Amino acid sequence: MHEPDRIIRLKTVLSRTGLSRSTIYRKIGECTFPRQIRISVHGAGWHESDINRWIADPVSWRPKDEGGESA
Repeated sequence: MHEPDRIIRLKTVLSRTGLSRSTIYRKIGECTFPRQIRISVHGAGWHESDINRWIADPVSWRPKDEGGESA
C-alpha cells in the first residue's frame, strides 16, 4: 500500500540529514537541496519524498520539476 507523502518540519530535516540550518538554506539557494513548501502563514516544511531522494544521492540531486538538461 502506497503511503501519502508527509510534510516534515525543519527539526526533522536537520536530524535526518545531519546538516545545520544555515547549510540547508545555503544549499537551497544553490539549488542543491529541496525547497521548502509553505504550509501556513508562518510555517513551512518539506515533502518527505524530496528529503529521502536527497539523502539517497546528495551529490547529484537536482530539483525534479526543473526543465531542460543539467550543464
